[in-house]
Amino acid sequence: MKAELSVYNTLSRKKEVFQPLNPSHVGMYVCGPTVYGDPHLGHARPAITFDIVFRYLQHLDYKVRYVRNITDAGHLVGDGDEGEDKIAKKAKLEQLEPMEIVQHYTIRYHQAMESLNCLPPSIEPRATGHIMEQIEMVEKILEKGLAYEVNGSVYLDVIKYNERYPYGKLSGRNLEDTLENTRALEGQSEKKNPVDFSIWKKAAPEHIMRWSSPWSEGFPGWHLECSAMSSKYLGNHFDIHGGGMDLVFPHHEAEIAQSNACNDCDPAKYWMHNNMITVNGKKMGKSLGNFINLDQFFSGNHDLLERSYPAMTVRFFILQAHYRSQVDFSNQALVAAEKGMEKLLSAHAIIDSLKADDISDFDFDEIKEKCYQAMNDDFNTPILISHLFEGVKVINSCKAGKLKLDQKSIDQAKEIFDLFIEDILGIKVAQDNKANDISDDVMQIVLELRAKAKEGKDWSTADLIRDELKKLNIEVKDSSEGSSWEIKEN
Repeated sequence: MKAELSVYNTLSRKKEVFQPLNPSHVGMYVCGPTVYGDPHLGHARPAITFDIVFRYLQHLDYKVRYVRNITDAGHLVGDGDEGEDKIAKKAKLEQLEPMEIVQHYTIRYHQAMESLNCLPPSIEPRATGHIMEQIEMVEKILEKGLAYEVNGSVYLDVIKYNERYPYGKLSGRNLEDTLENTRALEGQSEKKNPVDFSIWKKAAPEHIMRWSSPWSEGFPGWHLECSAMSSKYLGNHFDIHGGGMDLVFPHHEAEIAQSNACNDCDPAKYWMHNNMITVNGKKMGKSLGNFINLDQFFSGNHDLLERSYPAMTVRFFILQAHYRSQVDFSNQALVAAEKGMEKLLSAHAIIDSLKADDISDFDFDEIKEKCYQAMNDDFNTPILISHLFEGVKVINSCKAGKLKLDQKSIDQAKEIFDLFIEDILGIKVAQDNKANDISDDVMQIVLELRAKAKEGKDWSTADLIRDELKKLNIEVKDSSEGSSWEIKEN
């Protein structure tokens, strides 16, 4: 049933059958955060996306080494070769040491990822812990004549590189067009060509974070850290490189160039990129006033939020869209996601209370096969969720006495829901969930008494039960499949 897995490869622009370089092992590198601010929804999406990939590959019995970096130096404001280091700038504003900023926001990031139930990576290297490896890469690229040093800085020569390897193959950019669009920079930079990028940068006098090198006291280019750390822990050529779509150019394109220039091979076989999150149809950004960090989602402390949203609601909201699709945040979308998740978890919770029959009206093997098909089709979580909701209908119909399931079918349902909801989608019931304080068995007795009152056309008693439960913030929902209940927020 665990059929062939296909993944969309940004490099080839098509889905490909996943065939790891080593049949029993998978090496996966994902670009992590630059830790100078609180984690936000934009950080959550790649973390959740590649958590799903990590979980599913492990389920398929691969031994996965998942490497996700922490950028704690070299990432300049504007993502280019000029300007202040983002972390150093924050350190000056807060009057702290840069590593205090790094430590504080790394802890905050880890706390948010734990709340979202993202598994920790196998290895989480930091840029500052791999300065020597980055210097060695610069030396090798210089030896091959594909970089040049000027005034203590070292730049990769993209024109020379393009003579040996195709530059722009990941992003689809033509070098001539790129050159034409950047001509305005000529004469204003020490670079030979405006498309060249730094692999080592000489530190200005005011630059706080600096290291000794054969060329100057300086710091590695932002792109270089991922090339150095991925090759150190996964080898020069590994299986999957992931990250947000905004990193395709220039970051990942530069990584390919650096790795080819140094190691004569592409770093990764498959390149996977998640799409962006917008807020009410607009790109999320601090300058637009629609920037919402994860802690604000969890607390509800933001003008754009009508209330707080639990971490699992945020996770389920993100998983309702395919990772390559754009997701637009709105309060309505989050509320809808929460209701859908509660319906899924409620059905999951009542499986153990289902009464087995001698025969079964439904075969859960069909749903199980569909769930695997969805995951094998480039980790299609929204389709997977839709198949799980087919199971929800069956479970609720059985609970209402409208459909029969034997013990084997009930066991199958539990196995499928345990596997795909908890293990693969990573959805867990919050420990402080108010529903946990109320016995489902007790509520079922109450609903059965109400049902009997309705059968006897004792409408006043049925309404009284419903109204009294409502005072306790318990909403009773009547449908053709029977009655259900849920806790409503105050």
